Amino acid sequence: MNDLDKEIILIKEKKNGLEKPSLLSEIFAKNGLENEIEGFTNEALSKIKFSLIIKPAIISAVALFISFFLDLSSVPFLGNISISIAKSIFPAWQPAQSDFTPFSFWWLPILTYLFFIFLAKLSYDKLKMEVLRTPASETIDRVINSYTSIIDSISTALPLIGAAILLISIRLGETVFLGLSVPFEIKALIILALGKLFEPVLDQLGVEFQNVVNHVKDLKERYFSRIQLENSKNLVNRINHQDAFPAPSISVDSISIVENFNSALENTVNLSNSLSKNFFSLNQLIEKINISEAVNSEKLNQLKIIAESISKAAASLNDERTVTGLKYLESIVIKR
Repeated sequence: MNDLDKEIILIKEKKNGLEKPSLLSEIFAKNGLENEIEGFTNEALSKIKFSLIIKPAIISAVALFISFFLDLSSVPFLGNISISIAKSIFPAWQPAQSDFTPFSFWWLPILTYLFFIFLAKLSYDKLKMEVLRTPASETIDRVINSYTSIIDSISTALPLIGAAILLISIRLGETVFLGLSVPFEIKALIILALGKLFEPVLDQLGVEFQNVVNHVKDLKERYFSRIQLENSKNLVNRINHQDAFPAPSISVDSISIVENFNSALENTVNLSNSLSKNFFSLNQLIEKINISEAVNSEKLNQLKIIAESISKAAASLNDERTVTGLKYLESIVIKR
Protein backbone atom coordinates (compact mmCIF):
# COMPACT_ATOMS: atom_id res chain seq x y z
CA MET A 1 0.00 0.00 0.00
CA ASN A 2 1.53 3.33 -1.03
CA ASP A 3 1.34 6.63 0.81
CA LEU A 4 -1.60 7.91 -1.22
CA ASP A 5 -3.70 4.85 -0.38
CA LYS A 6 -2.82 5.24 3.29
CA GLU A 7 -3.81 8.88 3.07
CA ILE A 8 -7.13 8.27 1.34
CA ILE A 9 -8.17 5.18 3.32
CA LEU A 10 -8.46 6.95 6.69
CA ILE A 11 -7.92 4.94 9.86
CA LYS A 12 -11.01 5.58 12.00
CA GLU A 13 -11.95 4.92 15.60
CA LYS A 14 -15.41 4.31 17.00
CA LYS A 15 -16.29 6.76 19.74
CA ASN A 16 -19.83 7.63 20.94
CA GLY A 17 -21.28 6.12 17.81
CA LEU A 18 -19.29 8.55 15.61
CA GLU A 19 -16.32 7.91 13.33
CA LYS A 20 -13.32 9.97 14.35
CA PRO A 21 -10.03 10.02 12.40
CA SER A 22 -7.03 8.81 14.38
CA LEU A 23 -3.72 10.63 14.79
CA LEU A 24 -2.11 8.46 12.13
CA SER A 25 -4.74 9.41 9.55
CA GLU A 26 -4.24 13.11 10.34
CA ILE A 27 -0.50 12.73 9.66
CA PHE A 28 -1.29 11.03 6.34
CA ALA A 29 -3.73 13.82 5.44
CA LYS A 30 -1.01 16.44 5.91
CA ASN A 31 2.00 14.74 4.38
CA GLY A 32 0.72 11.84 2.28
CA LEU A 33 -0.11 13.74 -0.88
CA GLU A 34 3.15 15.69 -0.94
CA ASN A 35 5.18 12.54 -0.36
CA GLU A 36 3.29 10.65 -3.05
CA ILE A 37 3.71 13.43 -5.63
CA GLU A 38 7.39 13.91 -4.80
CA GLY A 39 8.06 10.17 -4.98
CA PHE A 40 6.23 9.74 -8.28
CA THR A 41 7.89 12.82 -9.82
CA ASN A 42 11.38 11.65 -8.91
CA GLU A 43 10.71 8.17 -10.23
CA ALA A 44 9.12 9.40 -13.45
CA LEU A 45 11.86 11.93 -14.14
CA SER A 46 14.55 9.32 -13.55
CA LYS A 47 13.01 7.26 -16.36
CA ILE A 48 13.19 10.14 -18.85
CA LYS A 49 16.63 9.90 -20.43
CA PHE A 50 18.21 12.32 -22.85
CA SER A 51 18.66 9.40 -25.24
CA LEU A 52 14.95 9.65 -26.10
CA ILE A 53 15.88 12.34 -28.66
CA ILE A 54 17.53 9.73 -30.88
CA LYS A 55 14.31 8.59 -32.51
CA PRO A 56 12.92 12.05 -33.43
CA ALA A 57 16.43 13.18 -34.46
CA ILE A 58 16.82 10.48 -37.12
CA ILE A 59 15.25 12.60 -39.86
CA SER A 60 17.50 15.59 -39.20
CA ALA A 61 20.55 13.29 -38.97
CA VAL A 62 19.72 11.89 -42.41
CA ALA A 63 19.50 15.45 -43.75
CA LEU A 64 22.92 16.15 -42.21
CA PHE A 65 24.36 13.12 -43.98
CA ILE A 66 22.90 14.22 -47.31
CA SER A 67 24.55 17.62 -46.88
CA PHE A 68 27.96 16.01 -47.53
CA PHE A 69 26.87 15.23 -51.07
CA LEU A 70 25.80 18.81 -51.75
CA ASP A 71 29.05 20.69 -51.97
CA LEU A 72 31.10 22.43 -54.65
CA SER A 73 34.43 21.73 -52.97
CA SER A 74 36.24 18.67 -51.71
CA VAL A 75 34.78 16.77 -48.73
CA PRO A 76 36.91 14.67 -46.31
CA PHE A 77 36.86 10.94 -47.10
CA LEU A 78 34.59 11.57 -50.11
CA GLY A 79 36.69 13.94 -52.23
CA ASN A 80 34.97 16.17 -54.73
CA ILE A 81 31.62 14.43 -54.31
CA SER A 82 29.63 16.78 -56.54
CA ILE A 83 31.86 16.12 -59.58
CA SER A 84 31.78 12.37 -58.90
CA ILE A 85 27.96 12.36 -58.80
CA ALA A 86 27.77 14.44 -61.98
CA LYS A 87 30.08 12.03 -63.85
CA SER A 88 28.04 9.04 -62.68
CA ILE A 89 24.87 10.63 -64.02
CA PHE A 90 26.41 12.02 -67.21
CA PRO A 91 29.41 9.79 -68.20
CA ALA A 92 30.38 11.99 -71.18
CA TRP A 93 30.41 15.16 -69.07
CA GLN A 94 33.74 16.89 -68.34
CA PRO A 95 34.04 19.51 -65.57
CA ALA A 96 35.05 23.01 -66.59
CA GLN A 97 38.58 24.05 -65.76
CA SER A 98 38.85 26.90 -63.26
CA ASP A 99 41.76 28.79 -61.74
CA PHE A 100 40.32 28.79 -58.18
CA THR A 101 39.07 26.26 -55.66
CA PRO A 102 35.74 26.93 -53.96
CA PHE A 103 35.88 27.51 -50.25
CA SER A 104 34.88 24.43 -48.24
CA PHE A 105 31.97 24.75 -45.76
CA TRP A 106 31.33 21.05 -45.11
CA TRP A 107 31.93 21.65 -41.37
CA LEU A 108 29.26 24.36 -41.00
CA PRO A 109 26.18 22.03 -40.87
CA ILE A 110 28.00 19.71 -38.45
CA LEU A 111 28.82 22.49 -36.01
CA THR A 112 25.30 23.88 -36.26
CA TYR A 113 23.77 20.45 -35.69
CA LEU A 114 25.95 19.89 -32.62
CA PHE A 115 24.83 23.27 -31.31
CA PHE A 116 21.21 22.20 -31.80
CA ILE A 117 21.89 19.07 -29.74
CA PHE A 118 23.50 21.23 -27.06
CA LEU A 119 20.37 23.39 -26.92
CA ALA A 120 18.26 20.24 -26.62
CA LYS A 121 20.38 19.13 -23.66
CA LEU A 122 19.92 22.51 -22.01
CA SER A 123 16.18 22.32 -22.50
CA TYR A 124 16.16 18.77 -21.08
CA ASP A 125 17.97 19.89 -17.92
CA LYS A 126 15.75 22.97 -17.60
CA LEU A 127 12.56 20.95 -17.96
CA LYS A 128 13.72 18.36 -15.45
CA MET A 129 14.50 21.06 -12.89
CA GLU A 130 11.27 23.00 -13.45
CA VAL A 131 8.98 19.95 -13.34
CA LEU A 132 10.66 18.74 -10.16
CA ARG A 133 10.16 22.16 -8.59
CA THR A 134 6.67 23.09 -9.80
CA PRO A 135 4.93 20.70 -12.22
CA ALA A 136 2.92 22.93 -14.57
CA SER A 137 2.03 22.82 -18.27
CA GLU A 138 2.74 26.54 -18.66
CA THR A 139 6.35 26.02 -17.56
CA ILE A 140 6.90 23.26 -20.13
CA ASP A 141 5.45 25.35 -22.94
CA ARG A 142 7.57 28.33 -21.99
CA VAL A 143 10.83 26.35 -21.95
CA ILE A 144 10.11 24.51 -25.21
CA ASN A 145 9.06 27.68 -27.00
CA SER A 146 12.17 29.56 -25.88
CA TYR A 147 14.62 26.95 -27.17
CA THR A 148 12.61 26.36 -30.34
CA SER A 149 12.80 30.09 -31.03
CA ILE A 150 16.59 30.02 -30.69
CA ILE A 151 16.94 27.13 -33.16
CA ASP A 152 14.51 28.70 -35.59
CA SER A 153 16.29 32.07 -35.40
CA ILE A 154 19.70 30.56 -36.16
CA SER A 155 18.47 28.39 -39.01
CA THR A 156 16.61 31.32 -40.57
CA ALA A 157 19.32 33.95 -40.11
CA LEU A 158 22.12 32.04 -41.89
CA PRO A 159 20.34 31.83 -45.31
CA LEU A 160 19.50 35.52 -45.09
CA ILE A 161 23.13 36.37 -44.39
CA GLY A 162 24.17 34.12 -47.26
CA ALA A 163 21.73 35.89 -49.60
CA ALA A 164 23.24 39.25 -48.66
CA ILE A 165 26.76 37.93 -49.35
CA LEU A 166 25.53 36.47 -52.61
CA LEU A 167 24.21 39.83 -53.81
CA ILE A 168 27.43 41.57 -52.88
CA SER A 169 29.60 38.96 -54.61
CA ILE A 170 27.85 39.47 -57.95
CA ARG A 171 29.64 42.77 -58.30
CA LEU A 172 32.94 41.36 -56.97
CA GLY A 173 33.32 38.83 -59.73
CA GLU A 174 33.14 35.12 -60.50
CA THR A 175 35.85 34.09 -58.08
CA VAL A 176 34.08 35.51 -55.01
CA PHE A 177 30.64 34.50 -56.32
CA LEU A 178 31.47 30.82 -57.03
CA GLY A 179 34.30 30.46 -54.55
CA LEU A 180 32.61 31.89 -51.43
CA SER A 181 29.00 33.05 -51.76
CA VAL A 182 27.47 30.05 -53.51
CA PRO A 183 29.07 27.36 -51.24
CA PHE A 184 28.05 29.30 -48.12
CA GLU A 185 24.48 29.79 -49.34
CA ILE A 186 24.17 26.07 -50.11
CA LYS A 187 25.20 25.11 -46.59
CA ALA A 188 22.99 27.87 -45.09
CA LEU A 189 19.95 26.41 -46.86
CA ILE A 190 20.88 22.97 -45.54
CA ILE A 191 21.07 24.43 -42.02
CA LEU A 192 17.59 25.90 -42.53
CA ALA A 193 16.31 22.43 -43.35
CA LEU A 194 18.13 20.96 -40.32
CA GLY A 195 16.54 23.53 -38.01
CA LYS A 196 13.04 22.71 -39.23
CA LEU A 197 13.66 18.96 -39.01
CA PHE A 198 15.13 19.29 -35.50
CA GLU A 199 11.96 20.79 -33.97
CA PRO A 200 10.36 17.33 -33.34
CA VAL A 201 13.22 16.65 -30.89
CA LEU A 202 12.09 19.46 -28.60
CA ASP A 203 8.46 18.50 -29.13
CA GLN A 204 9.24 14.98 -27.95
CA LEU A 205 10.88 16.35 -24.81
CA GLY A 206 7.83 18.46 -24.14
CA VAL A 207 5.50 15.48 -24.55
CA GLU A 208 7.49 13.29 -22.13
CA PHE A 209 7.59 15.91 -19.39
CA GLN A 210 3.96 16.85 -20.03
CA ASN A 211 2.96 13.26 -19.28
CA VAL A 212 4.54 13.59 -15.85
CA VAL A 213 2.70 16.86 -15.19
CA ASN A 214 -0.61 15.35 -16.31
CA HIS A 215 -0.18 12.36 -14.02
CA VAL A 216 0.62 14.63 -11.05
CA LYS A 217 -2.54 16.61 -11.83
CA ASP A 218 -4.56 13.38 -11.93
CA LEU A 219 -3.15 12.36 -8.55
CA LYS A 220 -4.24 15.66 -7.01
CA GLU A 221 -7.72 15.51 -8.51
CA ARG A 222 -8.22 11.90 -7.43
CA TYR A 223 -6.96 12.71 -3.95
CA PHE A 224 -9.22 15.72 -3.41
CA SER A 225 -12.25 13.94 -4.86
CA ARG A 226 -11.78 11.07 -2.41
CA ILE A 227 -11.22 13.46 0.49
CA GLN A 228 -14.41 15.29 -0.47
CA LEU A 229 -16.27 11.98 -0.56
CA GLU A 230 -14.95 11.07 2.89
CA ASN A 231 -15.98 14.45 4.28
CA SER A 232 -19.46 14.02 2.83
CA LYS A 233 -19.78 10.60 4.45
CA ASN A 234 -18.61 11.97 7.80
CA LEU A 235 -21.12 14.82 7.56
CA VAL A 236 -23.95 12.39 6.84
CA ASN A 237 -22.91 10.26 9.82
CA ARG A 238 -22.90 13.30 12.09
CA ILE A 239 -26.37 14.28 10.94
CA ASN A 240 -27.66 10.74 11.51
CA HIS A 241 -26.25 10.70 15.07
CA GLN A 242 -27.33 14.23 15.95
CA ASP A 243 -29.94 12.89 18.42
CA ALA A 244 -27.18 11.44 20.56
CA PHE A 245 -26.11 14.92 21.66
CA PRO A 246 -28.14 16.69 24.42
CA ALA A 247 -29.96 19.86 23.46
CA PRO A 248 -28.27 22.99 24.73
CA SER A 249 -29.90 24.63 27.78
CA ILE A 250 -31.32 28.14 27.55
CA SER A 251 -31.11 30.47 30.57
CA VAL A 252 -33.82 32.85 31.84
CA ASP A 253 -31.73 35.87 30.91
CA SER A 254 -31.48 34.63 27.36
CA ILE A 255 -35.28 34.24 27.16
CA SER A 256 -35.78 37.79 28.51
CA ILE A 257 -33.36 39.23 25.98
CA VAL A 258 -35.14 37.44 23.16
CA GLU A 259 -38.57 38.69 24.32
CA ASN A 260 -37.34 42.28 24.55
CA PHE A 261 -35.90 42.01 21.10
CA ASN A 262 -39.18 40.66 19.71
CA SER A 263 -41.14 43.49 21.41
CA ALA A 264 -38.82 46.13 20.01
CA LEU A 265 -39.11 44.54 16.60
CA GLU A 266 -42.93 44.62 16.74
CA ASN A 267 -42.95 48.31 17.78
CA THR A 268 -40.65 49.10 14.90
CA VAL A 269 -42.99 47.33 12.48
CA ASN A 270 -46.07 49.19 13.82
CA LEU A 271 -44.28 52.54 13.60
CA SER A 272 -43.28 51.76 10.05
CA ASN A 273 -46.89 50.92 9.16
CA SER A 274 -48.15 54.20 10.69
CA LEU A 275 -45.58 56.24 8.83
CA SER A 276 -46.54 54.47 5.65
CA LYS A 277 -50.27 55.25 6.12
CA ASN A 278 -49.60 58.93 6.96
CA PHE A 279 -47.40 59.29 3.98
CA PHE A 280 -50.08 57.73 1.77
CA SER A 281 -52.75 60.13 3.09
CA LEU A 282 -50.49 63.13 2.62
CA ASN A 283 -49.75 62.04 -0.88
CA GLN A 284 -53.47 61.76 -1.72
CA LEU A 285 -54.10 65.26 -0.31
CA ILE A 286 -51.31 66.71 -2.41
CA GLU A 287 -52.74 65.02 -5.49
CA LYS A 288 -56.22 66.49 -4.82
CA ILE A 289 -54.76 69.95 -4.40
CA ASN A 290 -52.85 69.56 -7.62
CA ILE A 291 -55.91 68.49 -9.64
CA SER A 292 -58.34 71.07 -8.05
CA GLU A 293 -59.48 74.03 -10.17
CA ALA A 294 -57.55 77.22 -9.64
CA VAL A 295 -59.38 80.14 -7.88
CA ASN A 296 -59.57 83.21 -10.14
CA SER A 297 -60.20 86.87 -9.26
CA GLU A 298 -63.90 86.82 -10.28
CA LYS A 299 -64.72 84.07 -7.82
CA LEU A 300 -62.84 85.91 -5.13
CA ASN A 301 -65.02 89.03 -5.70
CA GLN A 302 -68.21 86.94 -5.48
CA LEU A 303 -67.03 85.39 -2.24
CA LYS A 304 -66.27 88.88 -0.91
CA ILE A 305 -69.84 90.12 -1.72
CA ILE A 306 -71.40 87.10 -0.05
CA ALA A 307 -69.23 87.63 3.02
CA GLU A 308 -70.31 91.31 3.21
CA SER A 309 -74.04 90.36 2.98
CA ILE A 310 -73.59 87.85 5.75
CA SER A 311 -71.85 90.49 7.86
CA LYS A 312 -74.70 92.97 7.33
CA ALA A 313 -77.32 90.36 8.22
CA ALA A 314 -75.43 89.48 11.35
CA ALA A 315 -75.16 93.16 12.31
CA SER A 316 -78.91 93.77 11.83
CA LEU A 317 -79.64 91.01 14.27
CA ASN A 318 -78.09 93.14 17.00
CA ASP A 319 -80.66 95.98 16.41
CA GLU A 320 -83.42 96.19 19.17
CA ARG A 321 -86.17 96.92 16.65
CA THR A 322 -85.27 93.93 14.62
CA VAL A 323 -85.29 91.73 17.70
CA THR A 324 -88.73 93.10 18.85
CA GLY A 325 -90.18 92.52 15.39
CA LEU A 326 -88.94 88.96 15.35
CA LYS A 327 -90.55 88.32 18.77
CA TYR A 328 -93.95 89.63 17.56
CA LEU A 329 -93.64 87.47 14.47
CA GLU A 330 -92.90 84.48 16.65
CA SER A 331 -95.97 85.08 18.87
CA ILE A 332 -98.24 85.39 15.87
CA VAL A 333 -96.98 82.15 14.42
CA ILE A 334 -97.48 80.34 17.71
CA LYS A 335 -101.08 81.60 18.15
CA ARG A 336 -102.00 80.46 14.76
